[in-house]
Amino acid sequence: MQWWRDAVVYQIYVRSFSDYYGDGIVDLQCIRARLGYLELLGADALWLSPFFTSAMVDHGYDVADPRSVDPVFGDMDTFDGLIADAHEHGLRVTIDLVPNHTSSEYEWFRAALESSPGSPERARYHFRGGRGPDGAEPPNNWTSIVGGPAWTRVQDPDSDGEWNPGEWYLHLLTPDQPDVNWTNPEVWADLEKTLRFWLDHGVDGFRIGIADGMSKPEGLPDIEDCPEDAGAAIGLFAPVDGHPRFDDAGVHDIHRMIRAVLDHYPGRMVVGEVRIGDSERFARYLRPDELHLAFNFRLVQAPFDADAVRTAIEQSLAAVEEVGVPPTWTLSNHDVSRPVTRYGGGPPGRARARAMVLVELALPGVVYLFNGEELGLPDVELPDAVLQDPQWERSGHTERGRDGCRVPVPWEGGAPGYGFTSSQPWLPMPPEYGRLTVADQLEDTASTLSLIRRAVELRKTHPGFDGRSVEWFGAPAGCLAFRRTGSTLVCALNASPNLVPLPPGEVLLVSGPLKGDLLPPDTAAWLA
Repeated sequence: MQWWRDAVVYQIYVRSFSDYYGDGIVDLQCIRARLGYLELLGADALWLSPFFTSAMVDHGYDVADPRSVDPVFGDMDTFDGLIADAHEHGLRVTIDLVPNHTSSEYEWFRAALESSPGSPERARYHFRGGRGPDGAEPPNNWTSIVGGPAWTRVQDPDSDGEWNPGEWYLHLLTPDQPDVNWTNPEVWADLEKTLRFWLDHGVDGFRIGIADGMSKPEGLPDIEDCPEDAGAAIGLFAPVDGHPRFDDAGVHDIHRMIRAVLDHYPGRMVVGEVRIGDSERFARYLRPDELHLAFNFRLVQAPFDADAVRTAIEQSLAAVEEVGVPPTWTLSNHDVSRPVTRYGGGPPGRARARAMVLVELALPGVVYLFNGEELGLPDVELPDAVLQDPQWERSGHTERGRDGCRVPVPWEGGAPGYGFTSSQPWLPMPPEYGRLTVADQLEDTASTLSLIRRAVELRKTHPGFDGRSVEWFGAPAGCLAFRRTGSTLVCALNASPNLVPLPPGEVLLVSGPLKGDLLPPDTAAWLA
C-alpha cells in the first residue's frame, strides 16, 4: 500500500515552527514536543525543511554537510528520537533534499577554490572561463532565479603563486549556493550516499527542490532573446518551459538513480518540485522508474476565480492521468505568499482561503499544508531592517522576498513570542497573531483550525472521498461544483459576489455561515 496516495502532509519550515530552548530559533526537539498537535490535526506525514549543517545564507538550503544536523537545530540523537516518536504517533517523516547545489562552505567547494582551473576539484562544479577581453564577461547570459547574474568570478592562482581574476562558477540561486556538475560521477556517488544515510536513519521519503534543474545542457548555451530581468521573470513558481537552465533530458537519469535507491527501502517515497507547464513533459518525471509524486503549482497560481480554479484542477488531473500517479495539491509553502494575503487580505482573504482549503481537501490525491496555514495566518509586513531572504539583497531591494510568509507560528499567549519562544523570535510576530494562536483556535469551533481539523477527519472517514477523478456539475456564473467520480459527496464553491442556491444534499461542512439554503460569496460547502 502506497501510504502517500491520499495523504495529508504537514510542511514544517523548521526555523518557524516552535522554539524549545528559548533562543528564538526552532529546533528538532520542539517538533517532538508538538507531535500530538500534528496527530490531532489529522496529518499523515511531515515534511521538514533543511536542518542540515549550513551557513544559513538561504536558511538551510545552502547545505554545508548533507549528512548532519546543524547544531542550531540539535543533533543526530535528537533527529533519531524525532523519527521514533513520529512513528509512534502514526506520522511519517519526509525531509528536503537539495541535490542541485551545495553551500559555498561545503568542503568540496572550498577545495575547488583552492585548486587550479581544470582540476578534479573544480570538475564537481560548473567552472568556466569568461568571455570577452581577459575573460571579464560571464560564460553565458544566464541569470539567477533569485535575482542577479548566475555566475560569480573567483581569484585563481598563477604558476608563480600570484592570484588573478580567473574562472567563473555557476549558481542558479545565490553565489553561496554553487551548482554541482551532474556529469561528474563523484556527484552521483555522494547523493546516493546521502540518500542511504537518511533512509537508514528511518526517514520515509524526500522532497527534491529544483527537481527540474539539476542537469544542465551540454555547452551551457545562452538564453535566446534573454531580457535583463530574466531571473525575476521566471521566479520560483512560474513554468520554466523553454529555458535552457531547466528540464534538460539528463535530469531523468538522476531521478532514475534516486528511485533505484528508494526501491530498496519499501514504503519510502520521493516528491519533486517540478515547474513544467507542459503536461506531457511534466508527466515524464512521474514514469514508473522516476518520482512517485510531483508538485505542480497551477492551483497556487490560480486567482480566486471559479473558472481559473477549475482550469487549474483539470490541467493538474490531466497531467498525471496517463501515468496513474495521484496529483499533489498545495495552496501554500515557504516560497509563496500565504492564501489569506494572496486572495485579498483581511476578512475577504480569510474567507476565500477557508473556502479554497475545502476545495483542495475535496480533491483526489495528496494535500500539503504549510505550517500556520491551518490557523489562517496572513503574510506579515516586515520592516526593511529585519528582512533576511537573499532575494531582498540580490534584487537590489526591489523584491522583498519570502520572509513575510515565514514568520513563526503563534501557539499561545502574547508578544513578543506568542508561545513560539520565550525570547525574541527570529522574525518579528505582529499583534494580529494574538487573535490567531493555536490555543485560542482549538477552543473555537468556528476557527480556521477547527474547520481544517473537521475537513481532514471527514476526508479520512467519509465514503464520498473514494473516487480517483472528479465529475463537474453545472453551476451559476462565478461558481463551481464537483464530486469524486462514483461518490455522493459534492464540493461547491461560490467565488461570485452573489448568493447562490446550494446543490441538493445534506450539508456536511461549510467554510462560513450559510444564508438559509443559499451559499454566500467567498464560501465553499461539502454536501452528501
